[in-house]
Amino acid sequence: MTREENLPKELKNNVFLTTLNYVYNWGRRGSMWPLMFGLACCAFESFAAGDPRFDLSRFGMEVARGSPRHADLMMVSGTVTKKMLPQIVRLYNQMAEPKYVIAMGACAIGGGPFKEGYNVVSGIDQFLPVDVYVPGCPPRPEALLQGIMLLHEKVMGQDLRQVRWYQKKPIPEIPIPVLGPDLVDVRQLPQIKEWLAGEKKSHE
Repeated sequence: MTREENLPKELKNNVFLTTLNYVYNWGRRGSMWPLMFGLACCAFESFAAGDPRFDLSRFGMEVARGSPRHADLMMVSGTVTKKMLPQIVRLYNQMAEPKYVIAMGACAIGGGPFKEGYNVVSGIDQFLPVDVYVPGCPPRPEALLQGIMLLHEKVMGQDLRQVRWYQKKPIPEIPIPVLGPDLVDVRQLPQIKEWLAGEKKSHE
């Protein structure tokens, strides 16, 4: 049973809470500042979305931030290499809540034409929580605008009583992947050790 189901009916229909949610989310939706960085060819399409023809500023997003501490939105646009991934995760951890991620392009979503390459990550969602996927190779600025509007819909649907950044429990950081002979997700170390122990027993 969710917390929403535990609420009394009169509290669920509370006009004040509904209005407060709307105003709070409306303000966040209208001033969502993206982090200023790009990884590959998809980044050029995201830059084009800021031109007067597509007018990204009508969403209050024309101020691209150079610091992750001032940004609300990370647009992972392009090929994510194993050498670059630890820096992306580090930037994500430095962003303040609430924060969102858009995976833009086939490479960021699943590796694209370089999938299973020796130096390419097969999807950023293996390491970061992705809110919106914008497919294409590369996606046009119109596709990115649609993805941003989908993200705005998600923001407007969030409830102040349930969002993670207002809970009592601290939000854990995503551990930085270790780059050695291959990329290692620290969260999978117990499974890796278990698999290695099984392999060792099978060879004895």
